[in-house]
Amino acid sequence: MTKTIQEINEKIKKGQAVVVTAEEMIEIVRKKGEKQAAKEVDVVTTGTFGPMCSSGAYINIGHAKPKIKLGGGEVYINGVEVYAGFAAVDIYIGASSLPPDDPRNKIYPGEFRYGGGHVIEELVAGKDLVLTATAYGTDCYPRKELRTLINIRDLNEAVLFNPRNCYQNYNVAVNLSDRIIYTYMGTLKPKLGNANYCSAGQLSPLLNDPYYKTIGIGTRIFLGGGTGYIAWWGTQHNPGVERSENGVPLSPAGTLAVIGDLKQMKPEWLRGTSMLGYGVTLTVGIGIPIPVLSEEIAYYTSVKDEEIYTQIVDYSKPYPQGISESLGQVNYAQLRSGKIRISNKEVPTGSLSSYVKAREIANILKEWIKQGKFLLTEPVAKLPQAESDYKFKPLKIREV
Repeated sequence: MTKTIQEINEKIKKGQAVVVTAEEMIEIVRKKGEKQAAKEVDVVTTGTFGPMCSSGAYINIGHAKPKIKLGGGEVYINGVEVYAGFAAVDIYIGASSLPPDDPRNKIYPGEFRYGGGHVIEELVAGKDLVLTATAYGTDCYPRKELRTLINIRDLNEAVLFNPRNCYQNYNVAVNLSDRIIYTYMGTLKPKLGNANYCSAGQLSPLLNDPYYKTIGIGTRIFLGGGTGYIAWWGTQHNPGVERSENGVPLSPAGTLAVIGDLKQMKPEWLRGTSMLGYGVTLTVGIGIPIPVLSEEIAYYTSVKDEEIYTQIVDYSKPYPQGISESLGQVNYAQLRSGKIRISNKEVPTGSLSSYVKAREIANILKEWIKQGKFLLTEPVAKLPQAESDYKFKPLKIREV
């Protein structure tokens, strides 16, 4: 049995579509099988809510009188440096950007209390932010200095554009050394004191469509509490990794570049996040609907935590040198139990992403679709699906 996205959208418009979350789909397939599930279910919703460093926003502040050319100058929002190398009044705020010499980040060194992710959260929350800029001045843009309050309500465009989000599976991070280390996977205690992971597992979007058969460029998504789109495959997209029999990658694989209107979004789903000893990031809420076009898709969307495996990696010595040696693999049911065994030692686990929030996102998206507020889109192009389509490469360092 097969369906089309157009047919599913017609059912959504009539209020007849059957929409379930990825959690609910597991039980439906268990009870009724993939064939019957494919007949009965039209859409499966997914969700994830976790730190995604490769995120940011571009804005257009509008022209001042007299005019100023921010491109080529220095621009700060609430003391955080933003990128202004575009044109006159277009700027980009990177989630990981830090303010130079900022007292907020000096109270407790290494806490990184404030940065680009916090600026984006406050912008979405409707707060007034201080923009300061210096420029070199030109005949058509004579102004050389600017200091003003900006607010998202007054901006021409405010767009979330994230080059790499929604990682399809990721490492479990541990520390075999004798000292605490601080990483983007959180604080890792010495001698296998803890194990951190970051995924919603069975709710995670790309784990429910492992070969990107329905998720592609142009797919409409839940993004930051509003609607957005998949703009491209994400940086470091790596579809050619080893996979289990169910198609799920056994290590970091696919990624997504996403885009959406910040003016629709909510700070609840875009949170500036401080990573002790590492830096600042943005915790992003993403939900992707998966149309159940066939029995094959029904099978993929019924994947369970105990069927999703990932690698345990020591972040103390090999990883910083570019070597991701696996200490073994573990599934997400084990990770979510709160403890796993590594080298005959019981190690407590902790998640950087929120399963509760991921579930909430999947349910919000489910209600949007059931109420006819959210229609599905046909991808305009596929994501690279194999190493033959797109090969992930490390940096090749050459002598200069």
